[in-house]
Amino acid sequence: MALATVAPPWAYTLQLPQDPRGPGIARATLRTVLLVHGMRDLVDTAELLASELVTNAYRHSSGPYSLRLRGAGRSRVRLGVWDSNPEIPAPFGGGVLAEPRALAERGRGLQLVRECAESWGAYPIRGGLPGQGGKVLWVECAWKTECQWEDLP
Repeated sequence: MALATVAPPWAYTLQLPQDPRGPGIARATLRTVLLVHGMRDLVDTAELLASELVTNAYRHSSGPYSLRLRGAGRSRVRLGVWDSNPEIPAPFGGGVLAEPRALAERGRGLQLVRECAESWGAYPIRGGLPGQGGKVLWVECAWKTECQWEDLP
């Protein structure tokens, strides 16, 4: 009689300093974790989503930030990014996400999240010591998620 093997839940947290190399390190780490856990089909979409979130954390906060990766089922991953800036942007905060101008160099990242993530959300972090507040933005993506980022305005 063969026993079924059950994969234990997994989670990883990557602490990132306020350094322009942080988003690239986060993408490489995410790619490695997903490949090791047999989630090759999620790599492109998850890497795009994580890149947007960690880049925003780098640009819009003044201190360290972190990326948390958690298996959320056989073919699903949840990505969470914490930073010390308490402002929750649209679409995470329920506000209206403005369409970026045609030639704008910025402003498309959160639109990509809206188009490519299976689900997303945010929650504020209150209290604690100074520098430990802020927010967490999270997204989930699954292997069925098809993101056509080339077609976005």
